[in-house]
Parts: sequence; C-alpha cells; structure tokens
Amino acid sequence: MTTRLSLDVMGGDNAPLIVIEGAAQILASAPDIEFLLFGDKSIILDHLRNFPLLEKRSHIHHCSEVVTNDTKPVNAIRGLKDSSMRKAIEAVANGQADAVVSAGNTGAYMALSKIILRTLEGIDRPAISALLPTINGLCIALDMGANLECTTENLVQFAIMGEVMAQRVLDIKHPKIGLLNVGTEEVKGHAIVQQASMLLKEVPSMNYIGFIEGDDVNHGIADVIVTDGFTGNVALKTLEGAAHFIFGIIKETMRSSLLGKLSYLVGRSTFKDIKSRLDPRKYNGAVFLGLRGIAVKSHGGADAIAFANAINVAFNLAKESHSLNFGEEIEAKIKEI
Repeated sequence: MTTRLSLDVMGGDNAPLIVIEGAAQILASAPDIEFLLFGDKSIILDHLRNFPLLEKRSHIHHCSEVVTNDTKPVNAIRGLKDSSMRKAIEAVANGQADAVVSAGNTGAYMALSKIILRTLEGIDRPAISALLPTINGLCIALDMGANLECTTENLVQFAIMGEVMAQRVLDIKHPKIGLLNVGTEEVKGHAIVQQASMLLKEVPSMNYIGFIEGDDVNHGIADVIVTDGFTGNVALKTLEGAAHFIFGIIKETMRSSLLGKLSYLVGRSTFKDIKSRLDPRKYNGAVFLGLRGIAVKSHGGADAIAFANAINVAFNLAKESHSLNFGEEIEAKIKEI
C-alpha cells in the first residue's frame, strides 16, 4: 500500500533544500511513498530537477504564503490562509495524505494542527512526543514544548498517550511510565506533579513507576517520560547540546596530538558507532499526540539527514495507523479513568 506524506517545503531554517534532499534520501529506502509538496512551485521545481526519482513520486501544490519563525500562531491561523504549512496539514484532514511533516514555526504548527485536525475526545491539549536514546534502546518523552504550563489532568493524559505510543511504536507490552520531577521521593515537587502521581497510581493496568529525575532519562529506567512542555523542551535541548559538546571535545582531543590521532585510527570504528548512536539527527521527528491525524515536527535547524528521519517517523506511524487507529485506543483508555 502506498503511503502519502504531505511536506511543508517552505518551513524550517534551511528550507526548502533540506526538505527536498531529505525526501529524496528516504525515498531511496522506502519506495512505497508518495509526497505532496506544498510551497512555491517555481522554487520546488528548481530543486526537484536534481532528484528525478523524487520528481516522479511527488505532486506539487503551489502556495503563495509562508509561515516564518516570527509568525505568531494567531496570525498563522487568521491571516495566512494559503500558507504551505496550513495546506500541508489540510491535506491530512481531507484524506489526501496519511501524515504531515514540517520543520516550521512550532507554535504555529501546533495551533494550526489542533484547529484543522482537531483533538481526540478526552484530550484537552496535544503534546509533542519525542524518541530519546537510552542504554536499553529508546524511550518516549512528552511534552517537549507544546504546553509550557500543564494541569494535573494534562499530565495524566500525556501518560496515557505515551503509553499507547510505546506499545505500538516501541512494541513494549507494559511500558514503564515515569513522571519527571526534582526528586524521586513522594514529597518532592510542586502540587501539580504530586497530584498527577497520585492519579497515575490509580489508572487501571498502567505500569507507573513513580517519579524519576533528569539523570534517569537515558538510563532506561522508564519507557515513557512525562513532563510539562517547559521542562521537557529544556531537557531535550540540554541533551542535544551535551551530545554536540561531548563529540566536540573528543574530536578536539583526537586532533591535538600524535597519540590522539593514533588512538582515533585504532578505535575509529568504535568512535563512529558511538557517534552514530548518539547523533541527535537520528532521533529527529517529534509527534503531535492527541490529534485526529498524524503530524510530525522536525527540528527547525535540521539538515537533510535529520529531516529524512522525521519523514521516516511519519511514514512508520502512517503504516501502523492503516492497521490500528491510535486515536481510538487513546480515547478508549481515557474513558477508563
């Protein structure tokens, strides 16, 4: 079955080139994809000439407007009716595409997605979920920036959405759910996280393990990490920055002396494996959970490799949704509590 993905070609710091190159990269390994490309037609055609296979598997939809990084969400909703971001999302809403991917303005993208795709029954706010590396493989973390302030109910809803995603995407039957806090003791944290913890303990069949701390994130203690968008976004950017810092130090050390260069030559394959495993680009592609459609957010500063990974996230979710409706399962679990 062919999967159709709509791409906001004009969204992101390095658009449109990285969007086109990313789509071309993923098409080489997943030939059963078709793309709906939304943006300035003349610019898109100019780039597509370098990728004949992608040109054959794409349908261009000209859009006269662009949501920039400075566009306020309210202006993206009310004013820019022909933006590439809006039209790419609408393609999912009207059934033309199975999922949408954009590297554009996060606030505008979330606002438009919420209005156009609509939220699931029982979900007050969608959440941005991301896959993070751990010593055991991967975990799911949410919210990564959609909701800077959250209620107790929001955190409980995030936990349920994350649980379903872990079951279907990571194939974990009983995922361990952890609530990010400033300590693991029950008395730690503010009232909202304490109340959320008490409620999560009462959710039927949920494998809730209690509070976890920031240094637990990559240790594989939890399969799903729940937090508010402010804390989650800071944690995500800190992890990305730490990865770049560590590899920068390694590179500098290896180049600084003859012994360092010899060490690199001896252990080159090992260093490459470590770098590949921790490369933030491999984990690019955050899903807006809680919507009646699949919307994936790429990092705004993504390169072609990172954007290709975001496309791959959307592709895999779209394939999964053909056999199982995430939304229906989330709604059913919400009704249980």
